[in-house]
Amino acid sequence: MSDLREAAQRPGSLLQTLRAVGWSFLGIRRSDGYAQDVGKLNPVHVVIAGVLGAALFVVVLVLLVRWVVGSGVAG
Repeated sequence: MSDLREAAQRPGSLLQTLRAVGWSFLGIRRSDGYAQDVGKLNPVHVVIAGVLGAALFVVVLVLLVRWVVGSGVAG
């Protein structure tokens, strides 16, 4: 339990977190970059950024589908 509390105290920056989550969404990640992120980033921030990234991805897909169906291209 103290390991989790210790990890949650890491001061990883917002930009580092967003970059790590973005690369993870693309599936392109070097093992040394991953190891660096594990040591630096706050896991709570990573989870929040991942959930927000997934929600944004779903919203963009829904808007894209609505646009394609509404334009008549799909029909």
